[in-house]
Amino acid sequence: MKAVISIENLASSFVVTLWTPLFGGIFMAIVVYALWPRNKKRFDSAARMPLRRD
Repeated sequence: MKAVISIENLASSFVVTLWTPLFGGIFMAIVVYALWPRNKKRFDSAARMPLRRD
């Protein structure tokens, strides 16, 4: 059986081994930032912004 190396195989391997964990880590960092207790006051203020009458 002959091993087939193609651009598609290399690209798929590259995406799975590098980009998937990288974007997973970025996503987790965003979730942690959004749920961090220190940011609650800022996010609550931003959530009420459309309802304010200035």
